[in-house]
Amino acid sequence: MTRISVSALPDPIAVPVNENRRISRYRMAERALWEHYRLQPTERFFNLGKAGARIRVVEVGSGPPVLFAHGTAGSAPAFAPLISQLPDFRCLLFDRPGFALSSPVSYETASFGATIADFQRQLLDALGIPMVDVVGHSIGGLFALRLASNYPTRVRRIVLLGGGPMIDAAGVPPIIRLVASPLGGIVVKLMAIRGVTRGMIRANGHGGSLADGRIPQAWVDWRTSVTRDTNSMRHERAMVQALVEGNTYRPGVTFVESELGAIAHPTLMLYGMADPSGSQTVWRRLIDAMPNAQLQVIEGAGHMVWLDQPGRVASETASFLRAD
Repeated sequence: MTRISVSALPDPIAVPVNENRRISRYRMAERALWEHYRLQPTERFFNLGKAGARIRVVEVGSGPPVLFAHGTAGSAPAFAPLISQLPDFRCLLFDRPGFALSSPVSYETASFGATIADFQRQLLDALGIPMVDVVGHSIGGLFALRLASNYPTRVRRIVLLGGGPMIDAAGVPPIIRLVASPLGGIVVKLMAIRGVTRGMIRANGHGGSLADGRIPQAWVDWRTSVTRDTNSMRHERAMVQALVEGNTYRPGVTFVESELGAIAHPTLMLYGMADPSGSQTVWRRLIDAMPNAQLQVIEGAGHMVWLDQPGRVASETASFLRAD
């Protein structure tokens, strides 16, 4: 039997006195982000047996449970602008293994899908949640789909925000190829610079939102701190090196059409017109392969669609999740 242990910290999230200086800086940046959006999350840690990781879950709100899986170069608080407009849901945001305050796991290509599905299933067991809606961004979309594919009775509905490594046709983004390359160590260090962070945000299709203040400085500072003050991107580099070979993903990482056809859960994908990950044609192929899925294109939005259009994305997500 898998052993799961749980520890809790009080609300609001505090900075334990025994944490090192880097993590304390990260926690301060994160707290500033939560305060900007007037959110007071609680925090718990779950030691998951088979995955061998200590996973942090941040919880905001009450209502039907929704599990959020974040993308690269971020952590659970990436969704703060979105969940601030989802007050009627119990939003459960976890730091993926190796990110922010979650410990890393070793990934093997052949078992990658089973590994990420199993630790999420264990997380739901620890939380006492038999069935959940899932929201995934970028590679977090792959996490959401693998949970639904491997444990279909644990998932009710799926929301995919932006493109990600879900099918081979999407290709490997240039930044991920670079991180996986021999130069990746240098790239990861550069990501800790605030100006580089802003450049990456612009490259992901959010230049307009950055210029007009829709992406607040608190979000930029938090995003910079993820890389500067935690080992997140070093762990992400180890993961992509295990999953990427040149310009392609190794077999078993992404979904093939027959696997997608077996995912019958109602699924909504929100894709920003300025998202450089894939294309409308690519994501139409994904949606067409699934029996109960729909694609909505968000004008004026980039890879993290909720940063540019938080109200629209929150409204679409809430309406979809409230459906029977």
